[in-house]
Amino acid sequence: MGNTKILLDHGSGGKMAHQLTTEVLLPLFDNPMLAMLHDGAVFEVNKGRLAFSTDSYVVDPIFFPGGDIGDLAVNGTVNDLAMCGAVPRYLSMGLILEEGLPIDDLRRILTSARKALDQAGVQLITGDTKVVPRGAADKIFINTTGIGVVPARVKISADGARPGDKIILSGTMADHGIAVLTQREGLRFESEVISDTAPLNHMVQAILALTRAVHVLRDPTRGGVGTALNEIALQSKVGMVIEEEKLPVTPAVAGICELLGFDPLYLANEGKLLCFVPARHAKAVLSIIQQSPCGRNACIIGQVVADHPGRVIMQTRIGGQRIVDMLSGEQLPRIC
Repeated sequence: MGNTKILLDHGSGGKMAHQLTTEVLLPLFDNPMLAMLHDGAVFEVNKGRLAFSTDSYVVDPIFFPGGDIGDLAVNGTVNDLAMCGAVPRYLSMGLILEEGLPIDDLRRILTSARKALDQAGVQLITGDTKVVPRGAADKIFINTTGIGVVPARVKISADGARPGDKIILSGTMADHGIAVLTQREGLRFESEVISDTAPLNHMVQAILALTRAVHVLRDPTRGGVGTALNEIALQSKVGMVIEEEKLPVTPAVAGICELLGFDPLYLANEGKLLCFVPARHAKAVLSIIQQSPCGRNACIIGQVVADHPGRVIMQTRIGGQRIVDMLSGEQLPRIC
């Protein structure tokens, strides 16, 4: 791996995070379910299938425009289950609290988490709380673990993309990343950017009620859309072509990214999904997504091809092409 210590880059969702997973974690814990490298694992229980996922949240700051670490933790795990095609049912929550955290802040965070659970239709059924000395953590860290039920005939996997599939993105990119960045750095702009943190399970259930032909679902969180597409291309052994003109970005986010030198393709989203579906179903699926409050700006951004397997190519606005690589390094640490 070339490094003897953990760096912030190892949490980026990009190349170094991929190396940490494949070179350190997988050799120790490798099994067929873990090797899929999906955000959740699907397994059979009593002739049925469950999805299981766990994630930890260390976002800084803990409050940001549009949300906080509480609803982010709930929505993140709900969405990881939904990306398996599962109906999320139950969550656990582990809290690591730093001595000195104001009780009012904790109450605000937990109230936000409760609202997120109600919106998703999911129950919190177990949890744990630990308190560490001042300076041993940063205010609050949260772990959430979730279980969901996978309906019959649903088979969604990161290695399922097939040539001819259309790639649908459910909305504008980089809203969460820029919302957290501006709050963290105390930046003020004419238009405030709001995090897109939201549960996507209802959207996914509407898609699957229309068709079970969905091949891949992915929420492009750390590393953004660009990294998520590369991961799917590598695991599915296919190529992809996306169109720069079709990539949805709000004017405010585009302006801030241009000013600060960020690429929206690699910034985190917490309420968007990528959907890979056969071309014959694409328009109908897009219409269903656009009916969701979280999907009004959804669009088809490209397609899967048999050429250049493992690579994502962008058709630029000026008629050229460029390779969209996996994120290298960390644009924004502690984004979720």
